[in-house]
Amino acid sequence: MHRLKASDRRSGPQVRQAFALRRAQPNNRPMSNIQNNGSRPGSMRAVLDATLRTIRNEGSATLALVLETEGSTYMKAGAMVYFGAGTHQIGWLSGGCLEPELRRRADAVTAAGAFDVIDIDTREDEDLFSGSAIGCRGRLRILLLPLQHLARGDELIEAWRNGVGALAMRMHEDGRLEWQIGAVSKAWRLSRVPQDHPVIAAAGAVTLARPVQLLMLGAGPEAPVLMPQLRALDWFITAVDRRERWQPNLALADVALTESPEAAIGRLHTRQFDAALVMHHHFELDRGALQALAHTEIAFIGLLGPRQRRDDLFKLLPESARARLGPRLRSPVGLDLGGFGIDSIALSIAAQLQSFLHGR
Repeated sequence: MHRLKASDRRSGPQVRQAFALRRAQPNNRPMSNIQNNGSRPGSMRAVLDATLRTIRNEGSATLALVLETEGSTYMKAGAMVYFGAGTHQIGWLSGGCLEPELRRRADAVTAAGAFDVIDIDTREDEDLFSGSAIGCRGRLRILLLPLQHLARGDELIEAWRNGVGALAMRMHEDGRLEWQIGAVSKAWRLSRVPQDHPVIAAAGAVTLARPVQLLMLGAGPEAPVLMPQLRALDWFITAVDRRERWQPNLALADVALTESPEAAIGRLHTRQFDAALVMHHHFELDRGALQALAHTEIAFIGLLGPRQRRDDLFKLLPESARARLGPRLRSPVGLDLGGFGIDSIALSIAAQLQSFLHGR
């Protein structure tokens, strides 16, 4: 197998019907327009949002997808980078040392409208001091896909964003590419960029887990700081607040609902949510939210405010609600990281949610 060494690198209609049925359900979670607001340049959701837009607009670009890794690498299988026109790039597979070569190969893929595979190996001693001198001692096999030939792939990405399920991507040696989410799939037959070196194996598969979902009840002063942090960590956010004063903050959410927490919880598919936050800074609204959440299966429920306030709220809840909330409630929500003010509070909440998500 030919592998690119560090010293070699240059410095330099079934789908639509299924989704239509899903959207027609009154309790379905509607998605907002796809934007990059709050998504950091390297986040998976930012890469997939750009990919969706390119396919939907019949544009040209390349998606780089890590099929497998060995040893110590900056990113693992499933990591992605979007290479658009000029120097436009979303995402990273290294600290910057691999991207020039990836850009060169991605531009060739975009121009040819054909796929390619690149194998980068930095496991030998000589790679510590040659080329870009990454020093990671790892190997990555990366699939480069021409987005202009993935017609209707945007529909599967949209389904993934809507929480339909995990998105499986499989590449076959003969150039057949398959994407599948639930019972819906799409396949393409791609040609390969002409090779002037031994051909690297193209076959491989990765699965992108269902996106993590947060139900935010209350969009007060912490919300405009917290939501961009969570979106950058690939959380998808449904925010609820009926109070006109705080509704401008809802623009940062993926889904915005202007109703009471009880009404929202009553009509949403709450099983899709991985976590919920209660942060109205309003006693009665928080009481109603907690009572409604007690009847859900959401595993993480965070309540903003001091312990005494929590105890006062619990005095007004039925004993059955207190019992159901107890094992799931984090109050006060947020890790004790130190610091004061809204930014520190938002960071502590984001840190606890991320820790919970990864079982730490």
